[in-house]
Amino acid sequence: MADLSTDFVGIRSPNPFWLASAPPTDKEINVVRAFEAGWGGVVWKTVGEDPNVVNVHGPRYAVSYAADRRVTGFNNIELISDRPLRTNLEEMTRVKRNWPDRALVASVMVPCTEESWKNILPMVEDTGCDGLELNFGCPHGMSERGMGAAVGQVPEYIQMVAEWCKHYSKLPVIVKLTPNVADIRPAARAAKKGGADAVSLINTINSIMGVDLDAMAMFPNTGGMGSHGGYCGPGAKPIALHMVAEIARDPLTAGLPISGIGGVSTWRDAAEFIALGSGSVQVCTAAMVYGFKIVQDLCDGLSNFMDQKGYENIEQMRGRAVGSITDWQQLNLNHVDKAVIHQDACIQCGRCHVVCEDTSHQAISATKDGMRFFEVKEEECVGCNLCVSICPVPGALTMRTLKPGEVDARTGHPVAGHYANWTTHPNNPMRIAESSPH
Repeated sequence: MADLSTDFVGIRSPNPFWLASAPPTDKEINVVRAFEAGWGGVVWKTVGEDPNVVNVHGPRYAVSYAADRRVTGFNNIELISDRPLRTNLEEMTRVKRNWPDRALVASVMVPCTEESWKNILPMVEDTGCDGLELNFGCPHGMSERGMGAAVGQVPEYIQMVAEWCKHYSKLPVIVKLTPNVADIRPAARAAKKGGADAVSLINTINSIMGVDLDAMAMFPNTGGMGSHGGYCGPGAKPIALHMVAEIARDPLTAGLPISGIGGVSTWRDAAEFIALGSGSVQVCTAAMVYGFKIVQDLCDGLSNFMDQKGYENIEQMRGRAVGSITDWQQLNLNHVDKAVIHQDACIQCGRCHVVCEDTSHQAISATKDGMRFFEVKEEECVGCNLCVSICPVPGALTMRTLKPGEVDARTGHPVAGHYANWTTHPNNPMRIAESSPH
């Protein structure tokens, strides 16, 4: 059986699944219940200076649904812990003492002054927690006070605070990054330059979930008024994967440990984050939708997958997909794919024909010998993958790669057997001589 245990910047846990800093980790009773269910670690809900913050006493959460009422996205306007600092610290101390084999990371957010960080770090460290997560991601409420994303959007601030924390604490420092930036790499570079041991990402994305069209008011709202919140859940996963991969493949941050966050709901989601370089994965929305016992499915699924693929431990699969990601201009323009409809699996629904005919390349015919029959017209197919993406029957539509020398029916030219990208293409006015990608 695969070994799911992890050692993330010296923080050990029996599996890579940690609860993210969020409502599920706000109290001792919740964290204990999570550990009893099998979670490998938690990042305690962000603590700050006293007097503690005040949350709205009304709707804090909103969701977006698929047609079957499955939650596809989650929004919240909750702030950091609204309980006294001492209460949180006392509970963290008890939990770590009683669960020494689980990871317990303290999420911290205080004003961007050296004195504030100098004062709180020893108190947090005295709990016996395993590490610090610096919350530079919160996009609402705290950012208006000069904290959270207001720090995470300024690389110089990230570096400065990371340096303070490494100076005043011996614990591993994890910098939590905001996705509300144009490019995640400067923030990660700043964290590394400041001495951070790792980064975690992504935090939530600025969002408004909807409008009540009867009341003509934002939904949800508090007494008729609403505010943007932080978006997370399955809908955020593609954005999170992109940002994790950007850090993993950036020459200036490659090798920087990453705790992946963003829409992890299944073992497969977790495996994708790990394949892109994450050493641990943090979960919030899935726990809030399904409860803490979901971790058992996550662990079983990941373990079974690793056994099937021959991975003995997390490290053997971590980062294995990073090398498959490149910039667009480096893609091989001599590669040609064509769609293929497998008639034995086709249910004749016609969705592929409709979308290709209406929105793409008119490359799928709908009749043959006067009968309903769907077939790819290779002379029109550009291999865009739209039909495969919308087909409701797995395996009924696939892509076939043309072999070198095979004639592309669309262009009439044989497929070249060598690599050539946009930088060498004749249509590129700044092209360079062809060269191998390796």
